[in-house]
Amino acid sequence: MGKGRLEAFSDGVIAIIITIMVLELKVPRSAAWGALAPLLPVLLSYLLSFVYIGIYWNNHHHLLHMVGRVSAGVLWTNLHLLFWLSLLPFATAWMGENHFARAPTELYGGVLWMASLAYLLLQRSIIAADGHSLRRAVGRDGKGKASALLYLLGIALAQRSPPLAQAVYVLVALLWLVPDRRIEHAVPD
Repeated sequence: MGKGRLEAFSDGVIAIIITIMVLELKVPRSAAWGALAPLLPVLLSYLLSFVYIGIYWNNHHHLLHMVGRVSAGVLWTNLHLLFWLSLLPFATAWMGENHFARAPTELYGGVLWMASLAYLLLQRSIIAADGHSLRRAVGRDGKGKASALLYLLGIALAQRSPPLAQAVYVLVALLWLVPDRRIEHAVPD
């Protein structure tokens, strides 16, 4: 299979994930601005998850530009990543509907943690298939590994203080909003 088909499939799944998330937003029955206030946790959850999906889409796009050969391992690890990302709408809705309560915040962090591990596995799978230039580009991938550790910290913090856990999840998103140019600079023109 060519990487174009893999990228098109992945883009389609990510587009569906975003669509599912936005469809979870319920329209208030009132036309007054104040009717939006009770929806603020849901809207904030959606915003954070939309940013995360955007980060994964962006980095996935750059990552697939480094693919020379699509192996069965690359296909399966890509599906593994998409599986965890597909759970984000559920975790987002549960967390928003329950105003960032402990258990939904823990689950949200767990989904983010598993997605980060899946992304690291996808990188390794691409490197194993034919990714010498990707290996040089990501190096030790301190940013990816630090993200996974921060998600674990967020999960642990959620048990005592869900707002602190949320702050950690926002912090990780902010770390990735700063463009990660490692792969972008390694992509051949």
